[in-house]
Amino acid sequence: MIHRLVALTFSLAMLMGAPAQAAEKITIAALTFVSSSPLFIAQEKGYYADEGLEVEFQFFRAAQPVAVAIASGDADFGVTAFTAGFYNLAAKGAVKVIGAQSREEPGYDFVAYLASNKAYADGFDSPAKFPGRSLGMTQKGSSFHLMIGMLADKQGFALDEVRLVPLEKVPNMIGAVKSGQVDAIMLPAHIALALQDGGAARVIGWVHEQTPYQLGGLFTSSRNIAERRPVVEKFVRAYQRAASDYADAFMQLDAKGNRQFGAEAEALIPIIAKYTKATPEKIKRGAPYIDPKGRLKVGSIYEQVAWLKGQKLVVPEADPAQFIDLSFIQGHMDVP
Repeated sequence: MIHRLVALTFSLAMLMGAPAQAAEKITIAALTFVSSSPLFIAQEKGYYADEGLEVEFQFFRAAQPVAVAIASGDADFGVTAFTAGFYNLAAKGAVKVIGAQSREEPGYDFVAYLASNKAYADGFDSPAKFPGRSLGMTQKGSSFHLMIGMLADKQGFALDEVRLVPLEKVPNMIGAVKSGQVDAIMLPAHIALALQDGGAARVIGWVHEQTPYQLGGLFTSSRNIAERRPVVEKFVRAYQRAASDYADAFMQLDAKGNRQFGAEAEALIPIIAKYTKATPEKIKRGAPYIDPKGRLKVGSIYEQVAWLKGQKLVVPEADPAQFIDLSFIQGHMDVP
């Protein structure tokens, strides 16, 4: 009995004296859009900490720099829209898609088509009327470029009937449409609705009404997968927990297809507002569809790459089968 007490006392002393395991530090690159909400929820609700991760955020004003940050090693994980630049980096083996961000899903307003007040007064009141108009966007090959290309295909007009104006950053796009330098831009709902409410521009439609697609993804570097797979798995688990919380709060529909918001949404809105600076009403009105498990619509990525290749914006060797890693999340959809 004495020997057992001594052994137990020794064991407790060792446990109490053992230093806590240091948290694994990671950097996440993203935009401060509502579509990045699972990242913010995971941070504020302690899901990263539960996995032994210490997070630092890097925020950008356009999608392409997010991909570059991952490829260069300046950040470990990225969540943002797919772009031609992303696919070109992926073709070089620099980055891997491991999960989903938001997607344009019928019934869930996210990216809006916005017309300037001048263009709207001149009859530009529908996405079908883009021919002969100008569109401000961050850069060629951006998600905005892809979205106008998909719209052109659906509506049956030639893309070169729209004058594309690269403006580098979202704030520049906003300034250009407010001043009437461009006829239109596309922006997430929480920004688009604020511009409309302020009398600066007019919403003339929503992308999900025209061309539903997998807008964004969750990605990391090939090196992280090869050398830090346990860290990637921890990050994915935290992200999935937060995505599930988001879905419970913002993706509930009633029998008529109207969105419903209850106590879960009220609890998460302050977290999202902290990072996006959006009002509660704008968050509710424009919260995009995010798969609760982070699952991709894989076929959409194949279609995007094919379209961008056709525009000579993505290199011929880009192959989604090589840069999409489906092993971290189960149940991805529309897998070729």
